Amino acid sequence: MATFELYRRSTIGMCLTETLDEMVSSGTLSPELAIQVLVQFDKSMTDALENQVKSKVNIKTSAAPLSLNLSLPLFVECPKGHLHTYRFCDNVWTFILTDAQFKNEETTEQVGKVKIVACDSKLLSQ
Repeated sequence: MATFELYRRSTIGMCLTETLDEMVSSGTLSPELAIQVLVQFDKSMTDALENQVKSKVNIKTSAAPLSLNLSLPLFVECPKGHLHTYRFCDNVWTFILTDAQFKNEETTEQVGKVKIVACDSKLLSQ
């Protein structure tokens, strides 16, 4: 199974990387084992998001006629916001929204700026 290393830049990925770096520096863990842990993290995050997350989000912006269905763990609707920037490079979409409002059945969150990186999951099975 191919994986992306995108999740290493998430909060949990950065904490894991920092912890592994500390363990390698102190001699508690070998560099080879630390790399194996990161590769397993990539696989586990990909698997969890693919198989356990059932929420969908529709993004509609005033800047462009953009409608996507993305699997996200928390938010299910983004009815407001301005599409500041979008790009497609190497089969990866990057969207930057400003003044976005995300909501689900229970809560509403206003976000000044949000970056969404979306990869084609079909690429993972190649």
